[in-house]
Amino acid sequence: MTDSVFASVGPNLPQDLFAAAGNYAGPLATDADRPTPRADAWLESKFAPWGRSIVEAWAAGELDGLTKVIFSRADDTAHRLYYYVCELQQRGAIGGPTPYILDIAKIPRATSVARTAHAVRALAKELGIGDAAIEAAIAATNRRRAAPSVLPDGRRCLLVGTPPPDRRLHQVIEACGFAPMGATLAEVWNDPGPMVDQGTADPCEAIARSIHADPAGSRSFADWAELLRAEIVRVAPAAVVLWRIDEDEAQAWHLPAQRRVLAESGVPALTLTNRRWRADDGAPEEIARFLQSQAKDPPR
Repeated sequence: MTDSVFASVGPNLPQDLFAAAGNYAGPLATDADRPTPRADAWLESKFAPWGRSIVEAWAAGELDGLTKVIFSRADDTAHRLYYYVCELQQRGAIGGPTPYILDIAKIPRATSVARTAHAVRALAKELGIGDAAIEAAIAATNRRRAAPSVLPDGRRCLLVGTPPPDRRLHQVIEACGFAPMGATLAEVWNDPGPMVDQGTADPCEAIARSIHADPAGSRSFADWAELLRAEIVRVAPAAVVLWRIDEDEAQAWHLPAQRRVLAESGVPALTLTNRRWRADDGAPEEIARFLQSQAKDPPR
């Protein structure tokens, strides 16, 4: 290992490996309210808005303290952004850290697991991490995974769909007297995913199997309607808000099935689609009106 510092972009990344490295700065921060004039000139309109925030910070030299940024191939924008950053650096338009793509394969077959394991081994070699350190990090990260999740008391509102840029929608929900349940973008990118097998002869393969099983990421083959059903059962919400931004095209195909799950659950639900990532399009007000109308009803 070196004294260099690296960061990451996207979900489904090997948090165990990052913990073993000891020089991981976390996922790159995003700012939904930041003007992005340079990124707007370089990126197409359907890039996820957080990509513009990252490219703008990169162009401004704000990432120069990093040596490397690991991009996830499990997310459409993260994957495309890697190639754009490489091209912009080759042209001399930006400098900054070295981009690195982790070639995660999500197709539900053994060859995808093998491909991902190969990619994790290559990254471990790139970061200078041996199997003993990886195994120790798996044990530590599994303790984090096994920590009990305590549901808050009172009425809970499940926020699903596109991970919001920060807690701006959560704050709206809280102001209406509900406990918000739902991850922000940073929390999705920090999620360690399913448990990783310990004590195997190949810790990188064990990590790959966990990554492959993780439903996170736009290239996941998970049944998003069934995931929503399971989350409703787990959380027992008094209300559900399904919020999806216009650029979140990959998940739009799951909306009809998710609507059916919401109808079958009997839980009051508000569906907001084709929205703006900044939530400056009236979404907070719509959420507030919806939850205020639910708050008049007696608790279940």
